[in-house]
Amino acid sequence: MNREDFYFNLPAENIAQTPILKRDDSLLMALNKETGGVEHLKFRQLINILKKDDCIVLNNSKVFPARLYGVNEKTNAKLEFLLVNEKEKDIWEVLAKPAKRAKLHCVFNFSPNLKGEVVGAFKDGLGLLKFCYCGDFYSILNSVGNVPLPPYIKKKLNDKDRYQTVYAKVLGSCAAPTAGLHFTTEMLEELEKKGVIISYVTLHVGLGTFLPVKEQNIEDHVMHSENYFLKEEDAVKINSTKLKGGKVYCVGTTSCRVLESVYLKYGKICGCSGNTNIFIYPGFKFKVMDGLITNFHLPESTLIMLVSAFAGRENIINAYNEAIKKGYRFFSFGDAMLIF
Repeated sequence: MNREDFYFNLPAENIAQTPILKRDDSLLMALNKETGGVEHLKFRQLINILKKDDCIVLNNSKVFPARLYGVNEKTNAKLEFLLVNEKEKDIWEVLAKPAKRAKLHCVFNFSPNLKGEVVGAFKDGLGLLKFCYCGDFYSILNSVGNVPLPPYIKKKLNDKDRYQTVYAKVLGSCAAPTAGLHFTTEMLEELEKKGVIISYVTLHVGLGTFLPVKEQNIEDHVMHSENYFLKEEDAVKINSTKLKGGKVYCVGTTSCRVLESVYLKYGKICGCSGNTNIFIYPGFKFKVMDGLITNFHLPESTLIMLVSAFAGRENIINAYNEAIKKGYRFFSFGDAMLIF
């Protein structure tokens, strides 16, 4: 399969620049993957679709202020860094821009009590930075770091909480698991009252989720590894749903990748933790997920390849083209799709 097979033309006006006023007021396109038919709804109507004993799986990873601006101690050159993944204590895999100015052993000052030394040479924009600081690292980041909004969002985000899900709990993501941004606390409470099971996984969003596919043949693309956790109590909920004949709906591609990774590794869903670089594209056989709640994704991205694997490439491209005509909002702050 070629990268271009997953291309579609998206007008700039369809790219959401700001979050909608009320989270669950987003549009929801319901796509039947068997027929290719779509229905246009509001996100809160998901409550009417999910049934008692169904299970939704949410990624509770929390975004931290992962974008930092540093000044080279010797040259005063200013660089932008994006913290991607903590490799070991205080040593982070980072993206730098421009990376050519982040030479090995260069030291960058981010604040009076935070500095970082390049301890791993940069390749393709990616290298290692060792931090030195006084106090609590994440507290310092909260004061000097910036919300790592994607580059296609040009407008300033006035409320940082709108780039977090209402159930975000475990710090570690450099980008939000955006499918969950549509849920409100009230909506989750209503689902629980209806008998819908709510289960959580943690996958810290990193390069594996958002790096573009550069290879012409998509099978040559190598995903970066991302850290995940699945508690035994949540595994029990998912397994119980299957036993009772309920459906397991993953909220977001990250939740899907956790469940399918765990099943591939252990042959079942169980409490565990680890790293995954699973790349899901058409031809993949899903073992756990029965339905997917997700946003509208970038052309030629690993995310549109995953949803195409689940719903069929032609169904997805047709649905996306209809969404464009109907004025749906795309990407992180955009509208949602239910694939069932």
